[in-house]
Amino acid sequence: MYFEDRVRKFEYKLNDTDDQIIDYIVKNRKQVVNASIQSLAANLFTVPNTIIRFSKKLGYDGYAHLKNSLKEELHSDHEKQEDSLQYNLKTTFDLIDIDIIEKVSKMIYEAKRVLFFGVGDTALFCEMMTKNLKIAGKESDFFIHRHEIIHGINQLNNEGILFLISLSGETSQVLEVAELGKEKGIKIISLTHFNRNALQKLADVNLFCFTPKKLLNGYNITDKTPLMAIIRTLSEFYWNFTK
Repeated sequence: MYFEDRVRKFEYKLNDTDDQIIDYIVKNRKQVVNASIQSLAANLFTVPNTIIRFSKKLGYDGYAHLKNSLKEELHSDHEKQEDSLQYNLKTTFDLIDIDIIEKVSKMIYEAKRVLFFGVGDTALFCEMMTKNLKIAGKESDFFIHRHEIIHGINQLNNEGILFLISLSGETSQVLEVAELGKEKGIKIISLTHFNRNALQKLADVNLFCFTPKKLLNGYNITDKTPLMAIIRTLSEFYWNFTK
């Protein structure tokens, strides 16, 4: 996983000092790959232990691992790799944060009811997740029509959860539903493509898959396999969580 992707994945763990380290690395990448931890710490007016803690927050084994990964990035062909099923799946599995999966599973377990909503092709995955939860005895429902999900939210209290799926994170109907849920104080979980989007800003917890939009002859052929991988991963974790 690329450095900037790790930063976005683990940004909920980062503080102001970490942000300063990130800014320095992004601006001085070529120098950092050849710098000792002592010299990097000195340039940042901090101590080596801070650099080590930062590296581990981003999922590296330590500073040496961070440096080696940065060096590999400088010599890789990022653009050519992105347009493939293998790359999409590998990146999706790299994006999985077990701490977040566990948090979502606990939220679902403690909720009295879970409502799922998606538009178009993503509605199928809402139905799938609903069935997977019902297997474990959790009361849940999915909706594909605007008026139905709005009615469902109006019947939901703050002990329920709203689970919204939108690959772009910008689907107008989904954002409307998220805003309504937010107004009512309902906890929101989002599942989107790994990008900055409006839905993730409205959600309390964000799940990501790597599904860049792809068109062919005017048709949307965006790969949904990574979305399926997240649904299955979350389902299996929840099943084990409730045993």
